[in-house]
Amino acid sequence: MSVNANVETYTDWRDYYELTKPRVVMLIVFTAIVGMFVSVPGWPGIAPLVFGTLGIGLAASSAAVFNHVLDARIDIQMMRTRGRPLPQGKLTEKAALVFASGLCVISMIILWFLVNPLTAVLTFISLIGYAVVYTMFLKRATPQNIVIGGAAGAAPPILGWTAVTNEVGTGALLMFLIVFVWTPPHFWALAIARKDEYAKVDIPMLPVTHGEAYTRLNILLYTILLVLVTILPYLIRMSGVIYLLTALVLGGYFLYYAIRMYRVPGDKELPMKTFRFSISYLGFMFAAILIDHYLLFQIDF
Repeated sequence: MSVNANVETYTDWRDYYELTKPRVVMLIVFTAIVGMFVSVPGWPGIAPLVFGTLGIGLAASSAAVFNHVLDARIDIQMMRTRGRPLPQGKLTEKAALVFASGLCVISMIILWFLVNPLTAVLTFISLIGYAVVYTMFLKRATPQNIVIGGAAGAAPPILGWTAVTNEVGTGALLMFLIVFVWTPPHFWALAIARKDEYAKVDIPMLPVTHGEAYTRLNILLYTILLVLVTILPYLIRMSGVIYLLTALVLGGYFLYYAIRMYRVPGDKELPMKTFRFSISYLGFMFAAILIDHYLLFQIDF
């Protein structure tokens, strides 16, 4: 009896953990941490680094759980999401809502009292933007859902920046812009791969409403724009030549994928390859921003 109880407790813990979308949250938190370090010339301070990271991470996890609850009825109809805890009946929606609310409250307390009110307010707006505005309304209302809703997902670098400086700087806005422009080609590649599933549940993703050819063209155009946007940190001397070279090389690879998607629509595996590469792309780009800021900014040609 005690063995079964232990197994059930372990399973419950894993189910709650899965609701937080840990891999997505890790990338979100990483971009926030980069925002913290880049906001100042030296060490950002232990308090904003620890409590800012914890608060932003908990808020992002809360938004993810709310997203699971609000999407539970469509998740059960989609192959990609039907294995999640709520569609599988491993957790109740009530339990998930209590969990999400608890994470939200704790994150706001940490950010308000241990970081600063500005970061708490901006984080809360971002949480509401993703969990409510995007998930409840935009996602179901317009094929531009991911473009408009992308602002919430692009906020973490700003949140990290404000956690240290208590203000929004130009560098923070540039990092926000990079993530904002990256989001459509990243997600539309997945939307092409899962087009039939989105159509089945009446979610108006761009390939469902406007077709794959139009979506592939938009992926290419946004990728070109992304490459141009990623040059801006170098042009304003926020970053140095090492970052620039990284941006050009990674941007070239992303552009290669986008061009192939546009020119070879018959390759059914390419959209998912592009989607997976885009995740690595963002991680490496922000790693380059961080490394360049501390170690290599003095190298200049």
